[in-house]
Amino acid sequence: MGKRILKIALQVFGVALVLSGGLWTLQGLGIVMWPASSFMLADRSWALYGGITVLVGAILLWSSGRIAR
Repeated sequence: MGKRILKIALQVFGVALVLSGGLWTLQGLGIVMWPASSFMLADRSWALYGGITVLVGAILLWSSGRIAR
């Protein structure tokens, strides 16, 4: 039961990080200009932060798949 909860938690946080990091990356690159009042728009540092966030999320998703049943 404990491993199952850990696996689900890693998957939920992994997906959340991948999605939010992807948005940050696209905003930082100026591809997604939403919301219009965001301070991240066309700021390359947010593209870097978003890329790192996507990577961390992907690592969490990968590690959740390695947890034995």
